[in-house]
Amino acid sequence: MKALSRQPSQEACVPADDDRLDLRPVEGKGVDEELAALAKAVAHPARVRIVRLLLRRTSCMCGDIVDELPLAQSTVSQHLKVLKAAGLIRGEVEGARVCYWVAPRTVRRLKALVAAL
Repeated sequence: MKALSRQPSQEACVPADDDRLDLRPVEGKGVDEELAALAKAVAHPARVRIVRLLLRRTSCMCGDIVDELPLAQSTVSQHLKVLKAAGLIRGEVEGARVCYWVAPRTVRRLKALVAAL
């Protein structure tokens, strides 16, 4: 497994965490759909692995993620697209590359919804 390098520019692409308390209900109208959408986004082992990789780092370039997975770059990009659409990760273009990071508030929300089952 190749070690990921940390470049100073990667730190710059990650915004400050929104650590406000999430007071939204974990049951009720719309919550089941919200949980189902988030669960669907992590319903593939490669996407779980990507989220785990990003949770261990401040940020990660797409190429670094590809180096960590036994998948083609196009397949990793598709998984990143699914995770981004669900709001679990964010991405920002830096030149010809995209810097990705976990959306901590959404991950906390997913944990709260699962815990409430």
